[in-house]
Amino acid sequence: MKQVHRCTRILILSLLPVSVFVPIFLLSNTLRHFNSESEEYIADLSTIKYRTDALKLTAIEKEEGESVEEPPLIVYKDGDISSMVTNTADRSNMSDQSGNAKGSTDLSERNGTNQDTKEDYQQIQLEKPSSEQLKQPTVPQSPDVRSQTRKVLDEKVKEMKDQLIRAKAYLKFAPPTSNSQLVRELKLRLRELDRALGDSRKDSDLSRGALQRMRAMEATLSKASRVYTDCPTMATKLRAMTHNTEELALTLKNQVAFLLQLAGRTTPKSLHCLSMQLTAEYFALQPKEQEYPNQQKMLDPDLYHFAVFSDNVLACAVVVNSTISTSREPEKIVFHVVTDSLNLPAISMWFLLNPPGKSAMQIQSIDSFEWLSVRYNVTLEKQNSHDLRYTSALNHLRFYLPDMFPFLNKILLLDHDVVVQRDLTQLWTVNMKGKVNGAVETCQEGEPSFLRMDMFVNFSDPSIVNRFDRNSCTWAFGLNVFDLQEWRRRNLTGVYHKYLQLGYVRPLWLAGSLPLGWVTFYNYTVGLDRMWHVLGLGYESGVRRGDIEQAAVIHFDGHMKPWLDIGLEIYKEYWRKHVNYESHHLQQCNIHP
Repeated sequence: MKQVHRCTRILILSLLPVSVFVPIFLLSNTLRHFNSESEEYIADLSTIKYRTDALKLTAIEKEEGESVEEPPLIVYKDGDISSMVTNTADRSNMSDQSGNAKGSTDLSERNGTNQDTKEDYQQIQLEKPSSEQLKQPTVPQSPDVRSQTRKVLDEKVKEMKDQLIRAKAYLKFAPPTSNSQLVRELKLRLRELDRALGDSRKDSDLSRGALQRMRAMEATLSKASRVYTDCPTMATKLRAMTHNTEELALTLKNQVAFLLQLAGRTTPKSLHCLSMQLTAEYFALQPKEQEYPNQQKMLDPDLYHFAVFSDNVLACAVVVNSTISTSREPEKIVFHVVTDSLNLPAISMWFLLNPPGKSAMQIQSIDSFEWLSVRYNVTLEKQNSHDLRYTSALNHLRFYLPDMFPFLNKILLLDHDVVVQRDLTQLWTVNMKGKVNGAVETCQEGEPSFLRMDMFVNFSDPSIVNRFDRNSCTWAFGLNVFDLQEWRRRNLTGVYHKYLQLGYVRPLWLAGSLPLGWVTFYNYTVGLDRMWHVLGLGYESGVRRGDIEQAAVIHFDGHMKPWLDIGLEIYKEYWRKHVNYESHHLQQCNIHP
């Protein structure tokens, strides 16, 4: 019995050291692991705290190794939030001023009429697009409702994008050779969140896994914020990243503007096919078959005469068809279409195959006016522009209307990118008040078609500032009623020619016919009701649908013409309904609505 008790005591005493030392051993392993992690974090902190100036410079480089240009202004002073707002505003002002300077240089190579010119002007400005430019022609909504809706739809998406930016900034602070646990974790979370975000633009596009990764990223960023506590360096880095992103966005914006202009100047393959087919058929006709009926109406001043200058077959067809279909007296309408010698056969053949009903039609080539270069010694090819839409003599031919039609007293000029929706013969009864030009004014601020004279005319030149008022009202080409008798009496063609030649000597305005029209018809223009002519359908101007429906003439000014693929679909319906898509010529050339 005593032997049993002795064995029991020995067993108990032997287990006692085990129960004491095993917990101590386990605890020491835990502490050792914890200390190793702390040492890594402390190592990172010490590296950031004591890094040299050279290492600080490497912290503001791109991941690809390219240096990031830092903007000249300080976002904010340490501890002073108000200075951040002030300097940000100053920076915006500086970017606007620099944008105006660059824009004026680039715009010397651009020109146009109405919103063609305005669009070139706006696209080259190095400034943020206005809300009017970004506005889509949808049903009007309260600004508060729209902003609240957007905030609800993309709140999480914006937060995830902000997390990605913060994570990249933290990674830039780590030394290039750092491979600590925090750096590895940041890279892992960055890849996961980037894949989860994808192309999502609103919260409804996000999956449940994306929200989980967002919470995991927030936890990792919280760790990084405790390690990387160098706030001034963080502010500098974020400011440099913001500046670099803005420069990239500006470059892409200018590329988009250039590509839009290039697409606007290009003739689609289908239209080239149409011109070739019509030209071949025209030359196969006998001379008598190439003549138009009702030619005796060409010199009758009591009829309604319209002029269109164009080298586009379909565009001319739409202008003529829409004008005649809305006229109350189509038998009194006379169309004068002037084109170049290359497109004369195609346009002539189109209207021989598709006669304008009871209306009279005349197709002429600009080469038939031999007196043009002889009398005025004009070399229109000198226009300082790379855009063929404006260097073409057709764009300046409008200033010679009294000489082109010497037997007429009044004429209505239409651009080839307009659609007529109401009878225009009432414009012959407008009181011109002794003026020469009747046009819709574009000087009302807040309107999509708003233009200022000093946008395109150089008021730093003494000959301009002493003769013209920079605040005078501007107007639009596209729908213009001209009193040819008053024009001849005041010799405004000579005035135009004088300013044209003066513009060759020194830069007085942007190349193109619109600024020249403003100075030629200065104080000789009477304003028409704005519903006669609505502009802005050739670019995202935000023109209201109600104004389009009520307008007598709608104008596809801008680069997005309705016959191009880049044209705005929401407006193309107004143009397409005047195109005869059942024509076998259009079908053979694959021209469909």
